[in-house]
Amino acid sequence: MTDFPDHWQHRTPRVRLAIWFGWLCLVALFVWCWELMTARTIWSFVWDAPTQAADIGSRMFPPRWTYVENLLVPLWDTLNMATLGTILGVILAVPIAFLAARNTSPFPLVTRPVALFIIVASRSINSLIWALLLVAVLGPGLLAGILAIALRSIGFIGKLLYEAIEETDIRQVEAITATGASGSQVLTYAIVPQVLPAFWGITVFRWDINIRESSILGLVGAGGLGLNLQASISTLAWPQVTMIMIVILATVVLSEWVSAKVRQAII
Repeated sequence: MTDFPDHWQHRTPRVRLAIWFGWLCLVALFVWCWELMTARTIWSFVWDAPTQAADIGSRMFPPRWTYVENLLVPLWDTLNMATLGTILGVILAVPIAFLAARNTSPFPLVTRPVALFIIVASRSINSLIWALLLVAVLGPGLLAGILAIALRSIGFIGKLLYEAIEETDIRQVEAITATGASGSQVLTYAIVPQVLPAFWGITVFRWDINIRESSILGLVGAGGLGLNLQASISTLAWPQVTMIMIVILATVVLSEWVSAKVRQAII
């Protein structure tokens, strides 16, 4: 017969000690990080922040509704920036996704690491940073914003798409291969039909995200609503700032609704 201990313990003393030591290290790390972050904080500004926020908030209302006429063209530019950037990002991301997927990469030891590096590099750099770099190279304007949106979208679309490619049903691939189909025919008739719904869902979802991001790229000179926002903040025209924020909010809500409806229809 098996001998059981007289009393049961959820954790041994050594495990409990290790857990407490881990929590102690976590608290010490938090305190150290807090000290680094607040070393140069001017606390008088922090304590005065509620008063300043209330003052600016009182100046922001009521919104300047007549200013909405000046936002129609920037709003159109913002939508174009998000749409064209998404399209360009999709064109660049699709081949990268197929090169990154294990089951479609032609030379896994070479092309897959390169494709994965491009995806990681795109995802690790924010669209504002891309816009800053491109504005410095190309000058201010919508072109820099479109390219910034596209470069940022490559990582998002590429990652989700290559994961969808790797999750395709191998039985369909084997069935098409058994008919003597070539590699391109297997790709066209076995893999692409399976990932097509995911592709459209990812694209629409990224377009929705890009509308939000393109709304603020004008802060660094990439055009759109962000340019008007930066000008209004610089001139302390707070009622205009409120109007711009309302337009951005309405645009994001509408794009979210459209995106949800499209994804629901596809899936």
